[in-house]
Amino acid sequence: MTHGIWLAILGRLDWQELPFYRAWENPTASEIIGAGAGLIVVIGAGAVVLLITWHGKWRYLWSEWLTSLDHKKIGIMYIALALVMLSRALIEAVLMRMQQAAAIDKPGFLAPDHFSQLFSTHGSIMIFFMGMPFLVGLINFVMPLQIGSRDVAFPLLNSISLWLTGAAAALVMASLVIGKFSTGGWSGYPPYTELAFSPDVGPDYWIWAVSLGSIGSTLTGINFAVTIYKMRCPGMELMRMPLFVWTALCTSILMIFAMPPLTIATALLALDRYLGYHFFTNDLGGNMMNYANLFWLFGHPEVYILILPAFGVYSEVVSTFSSKELYGYTSLVLATAAIALLSFTVWVHHFFTMGQNADINAVFGIATMTIGVPTGVKIYDWIWTMFRGQVRFTVPMLYSLAFMMTFVLGGITGILLAFPPLDYLVHNTLFLVAHFHNMLIPGLLYGMLAGYHYWFPKAFGFRLNEKWGRISFGCWVVGFYLAFMPLYVLGAAGVARRTQGMFDPIFRPWLYVAGVGALILLAALGALFVQLLVSIRERDANRVFAGDPWDGRGLEWSTSAPPPEYNYAVIPRVRGRDPFFEGKRKDDPYAPPASYEDIELPKNSMTGPLIGAVGAATAFGLVWHMWWLVIIGVLAIIAAVIARSFARDVRRIIPADEIGRTERSWLRAVAEATPIPREIEMTSANQGMAEVSE
Repeated sequence: MTHGIWLAILGRLDWQELPFYRAWENPTASEIIGAGAGLIVVIGAGAVVLLITWHGKWRYLWSEWLTSLDHKKIGIMYIALALVMLSRALIEAVLMRMQQAAAIDKPGFLAPDHFSQLFSTHGSIMIFFMGMPFLVGLINFVMPLQIGSRDVAFPLLNSISLWLTGAAAALVMASLVIGKFSTGGWSGYPPYTELAFSPDVGPDYWIWAVSLGSIGSTLTGINFAVTIYKMRCPGMELMRMPLFVWTALCTSILMIFAMPPLTIATALLALDRYLGYHFFTNDLGGNMMNYANLFWLFGHPEVYILILPAFGVYSEVVSTFSSKELYGYTSLVLATAAIALLSFTVWVHHFFTMGQNADINAVFGIATMTIGVPTGVKIYDWIWTMFRGQVRFTVPMLYSLAFMMTFVLGGITGILLAFPPLDYLVHNTLFLVAHFHNMLIPGLLYGMLAGYHYWFPKAFGFRLNEKWGRISFGCWVVGFYLAFMPLYVLGAAGVARRTQGMFDPIFRPWLYVAGVGALILLAALGALFVQLLVSIRERDANRVFAGDPWDGRGLEWSTSAPPPEYNYAVIPRVRGRDPFFEGKRKDDPYAPPASYEDIELPKNSMTGPLIGAVGAATAFGLVWHMWWLVIIGVLAIIAAVIARSFARDVRRIIPADEIGRTERSWLRAVAEATPIPREIEMTSANQGMAEVSE
């Protein structure tokens, strides 16, 4: 009777699922590392809770951040989540490289099952819980400012999307402390992830984390697309939008159409595991290739969901720090749209080796080569933008230059992989690992870090430390080349990816170099956090309240730093492609209006955090078969949605007097700030007022 009660309450959870218990019973290096990782999560979470309690900031955190519907704060929280998840995923990457370097004719220090969990969590986190939150956070913060809007179209939906993503990330982190994660890779291919081959909870953690994240991303895509279509300020025609907004729009469309196939694939896989269906096995008519097609219908557009916003960042950075109008604007817009369209035509190149006929492979091989053309157009346009410009080698510009060189190398290897016969040789080798890291690290990570450095002063009102930014940049670039270029050699030699141990000593030098590169990448992340801490400590000396530290071109630079919660006291009217840049040279962009009016904004809401918390609890219940928790969670979500639908007092008014005081304070700072020439823009003399040059 007692056993039945505990079974009903805890489902399949028992002491063996705790890494600390496993390490106590079987103190191998692999188990101790797993327990240590779980302990770090527990101690880290506890330390955060104690720190907030010690400083009495719970009320502030709840009212100013967690329940906020301000798109800027939601964007910042997305990026904070991305940096936390990046830290875990990068540490896991280092462990994998160290294991491979140590396991040459030896077992190494990680068990095969543990190694498989690491490459599964590393890939899943980098794609779903680092890359996606980072780009969504950047778009959230910047895009409404660039189109002259006060918020996104659906502020509450924005909060719900954030908290669904946060719930999914929390589920991945929970797998470090309770149970294990999937060993099926970030793609979760059946039949390996079916119940017969993986009866543990790992695939269930993956299914529900990815499902929550994909639902949140779909809602985000709808929100962003409607915002760009419907909430542009007067005069902001489509062909006047900044390139970052264009890439945000194409990314949003990709989210809307690419995320549902992933959600369907994970839902069908869940039905296989929970209810004994056979969608993806040969039993009773199932077909694993249905999963492969569904997953890569999402998977290849996802590559461009990740990279397109970075292309937008590079367009903004290169134009600003070259002091030139973006060359080939129309061609860049067309190239962006072409990439978005073509991204849906190449998914089969991810499984050239799976048995379809040569004609199909040829069609998708040609499509894969074709998609490289609009990408090449972008590279040439950025180069011509810099040509004869006043190029300043700031940290964002350095990331942009490193991207162009490194991405072209990766693109060449992508063209090679578009040949099906060559793909047959290297498809499941480290050559492929080197290729997609060669695309995603400069294409995504460098872009997000460039955007982080570029817009950080706008978000927080002070500049980041240049010295530590350069140190971090140097480590990212050097670490990348050392960590991944050797993998091309190893892959060409036939070394399979996801390999826990090596058997040929001839690979030893290349593995050692890759291991050193991984350590340097970890140092790059450490330098990035040191830069943030140093910048916070020195913030008073580097204030840029006037709001235009780089001689910016778009509307986002026409407000204070940080911007007021309403963004603009008066919705701007634009007459050109670079409205603020042109306005500084022709008019007075800081001229106050004749009068100020009340502004209506959405009130804070606990709906988002509540749905996120309950969603995480429901998914946790599904993982562990705690059906009572699942039932309560589903009912609570339904109740929250119904309760919110009856809420009427959801808007608040900011009085005109308060707006006037805020704006006059900022305009006084603008009038008192000394315009700074380009040569000293990275010094403490920069108060957010760049010198206007012709």
